[in-house]
Amino acid sequence: MNEMITITRAEYDRLREAAEDLADIAAYDRAIAAGEESIPSEYVDRMIDGESPVRVFRDLRGLSQTALAAASGVNRVQIADIEAGRKTGSVATLRKLADALAVTLDDLA
Repeated sequence: MNEMITITRAEYDRLREAAEDLADIAAYDRAIAAGEESIPSEYVDRMIDGESPVRVFRDLRGLSQTALAAASGVNRVQIADIEAGRKTGSVATLRKLADALAVTLDDLA
């Protein structure tokens, strides 16, 4: 038997928002349980706005281009070119940067 309940639009919107919040909390709990890193929103916003993920993760880790170059074995000028969007970097180069930044290769794409 199909029963129907009528609620106000405001109550419907409140329930939908609560369901979305619950889904966000569940996703957060899964990420924490899996040991995934939490990235502050200001860094995520920078990547969404189109800033180079290499630059954002480098800043998040508190590294200079010189320090990242030393940690990754990638030339500092090449890092600067990747961050500025002048070059994309080879897969091997991006893998070295990802390893040095402790992120996945996909995080830098």
